[in-house]
Amino acid sequence: MRSEATLQLESQLRAALDARADLLAQCASENTDCLRLFHGAVEGVPGLAIDRYGPLLLAQTWRDRLSDDELATIRTVLAEPLGLPLVWNHRGPGGGGFLPEGLPEEPVGHELGLKYDVTPRHKGNDPLLFLDFRAARRWVRDNAEGKSVLNLFAYTSGIGVAAAAGGASKVWNVDFAKSALDVGARNAALNGVQMEQVWQNCLPAMRQLAGLPLGLRQSQAKVRYRKFKKRDFDLVVLDPPRWAKTPFGAVDVVRDYASLFKPALLTMSPGGAILATNHVPEVDLDDWISAMKRTAEKAGRPLTDVRVIAPESDFPSPDGRPPLKIVVARAS
Repeated sequence: MRSEATLQLESQLRAALDARADLLAQCASENTDCLRLFHGAVEGVPGLAIDRYGPLLLAQTWRDRLSDDELATIRTVLAEPLGLPLVWNHRGPGGGGFLPEGLPEEPVGHELGLKYDVTPRHKGNDPLLFLDFRAARRWVRDNAEGKSVLNLFAYTSGIGVAAAAGGASKVWNVDFAKSALDVGARNAALNGVQMEQVWQNCLPAMRQLAGLPLGLRQSQAKVRYRKFKKRDFDLVVLDPPRWAKTPFGAVDVVRDYASLFKPALLTMSPGGAILATNHVPEVDLDDWISAMKRTAEKAGRPLTDVRVIAPESDFPSPDGRPPLKIVVARAS
């Protein structure tokens, strides 16, 4: 006999599918087969997310492990009707999960007609394509024609692919992780686009491109880094992690977003645009925008326009305050 918890999970999964009926139709028309099918944080099971990545279904857990009954329910409600193998990655203590036999050796997913490597198990913990960032990739593709693009904290270069496919004149993807940039290079090859993969810590790279001194301490001065001359870009994408410790200082988007936003802004051509993100749920959108405006004023590049881009409907936010905050700003 199935437990009450399992019956409740089945009901929640079916409700999530029903809520996505229009989105599923839209995705089919746009050649998109990468989307979130169950966003447990707001759809009833915190610590569980279930995503379609092209030819596979990926369940991720951060708290409790899935029971055999729960896995069977996910297969029955989602995996089998879609004809997809189910992969489960447990990202809580101890790790683990479930990787079925017969997966494609190099699985490829599609988003807005573009192709992406969606290998579910790799060196890192995060999926190779962040699905809540689709709205940003859509905007960049629609607004990149003829523009030079600087993609900071590029990860697997999804934004860069979207920019290049949208007709960008040049795309630089900058990240400290060579393995992530290598995935980005594969994504470029899948789509037949050209990008430059810049393997470098973003902190010294962006400050040099902005024409700012590095201000390195004695211990930092011994660390090798690539030299750059000052250079402007028409579109700058700033998508930093919540926190990271690097040889050139810490990335801290809660306490010190200004140290990232200022150099990113100063690499932007006059009249250009910057797309910036903040992934921290506790950060208030209005407070964050106000902080960026103050930083821009002090830097002598006051913002002339700020537009908020919300994640798309597979990432529902009942209170209208999604954890991922995306803005596009322009400056003189």
